[in-house]
Amino acid sequence: MKIKMPFWTWLVPVLALGMLLVTLWESMGTLLALSCGLALGGAVFVAVHHAGVVAHRVGEPFGTLVLALAVTAIESSLILSMMVAGGQGMAILARDALYAAVMIICTGVVGLCLLLGSLAHREQRFRVEGAGAGLAALIVLVSLALVLPVFTTTTPSGTYSQSQLVLVAASSATLWTIFIFFQTMRHRDFFIPRANVAKPEVYVEPPTDGQAWASFVFLLISLGAIVGLTKVLSPTIERGVEAINAPKAVVGIVIAALVLLPETWAAVRAARADRLQTSMNLAVGSALATIGLTLPLVVLASILFDLPLVLGLAPKEMALLAVTFLVSAITLGTGHTNVMHGAVHLVLFVAYLFLALVP
Repeated sequence: MKIKMPFWTWLVPVLALGMLLVTLWESMGTLLALSCGLALGGAVFVAVHHAGVVAHRVGEPFGTLVLALAVTAIESSLILSMMVAGGQGMAILARDALYAAVMIICTGVVGLCLLLGSLAHREQRFRVEGAGAGLAALIVLVSLALVLPVFTTTTPSGTYSQSQLVLVAASSATLWTIFIFFQTMRHRDFFIPRANVAKPEVYVEPPTDGQAWASFVFLLISLGAIVGLTKVLSPTIERGVEAINAPKAVVGIVIAALVLLPETWAAVRAARADRLQTSMNLAVGSALATIGLTLPLVVLASILFDLPLVLGLAPKEMALLAVTFLVSAITLGTGHTNVMHGAVHLVLFVAYLFLALVP
């Protein structure tokens, strides 16, 4: 039996678009800002839902690729909208958002999946051939994007020259493209759940072509509303962070958490259903897309619109990043997971959040 499109999946994008139109005539007050914030959050959830419908139609591993692309499009839209609106004050936003996304995925999302999946099924398995290749690519991309700018000498510490930016952006896009070829064509079997652990998908049957196209249309509407609402809410978000005297890095964490929350829910549900392969596909694919796609877009916008861009991390963040990748190489290096692996990742996640708020 086919499942019809729930009414909220088309109502929320329409309401979000309506709130965006209201901001054209009304000045941003507290009530309007709160309403726009709720509409923005709802639009993000609905966008990922519609991406999931399209993903289920095309199947694995293309399905997780669609989800990763949708999340990346949303994140890029949020970052670019705030960079354009914020100017000089948003020079570090892309760095903070990219770093936050990688840390949330590699410690929080992976940790939750490993812990909750192991609590339900004691020990789980996934194809280490796919996850290992993705992790290796992620380490290279993050090092090029967020670590090396601290050590280059052509421009001030933490920044790249224009030619260096072009090289890093091209390298990121190229390595991501090669990984997608590896994932979807050359070694597609490395990312398909094994028959003995695969579970039925959320939908009893794949959605029809009509349902998939309808979801695609509402996905585009949701993305448009997200971009517009982010632009009008940017000043309010900045004032809110300053009002609570929080570090500016919190803005990047908020963006990453908002974008990744629906996908985190999907990954955790898959792990609890003993489909850890799907969870790993989502986690690794999203982390790679965050750098491989978002960074080139940010670099392009920075060059075209002459936007300031600081990418280099501070020593504390680089240390946490190095520990995260070392731990990930150990816990994900065998293809077998247990409760202890999940606990280690989540301890790192808590440390990351605490030190971001109390630097």
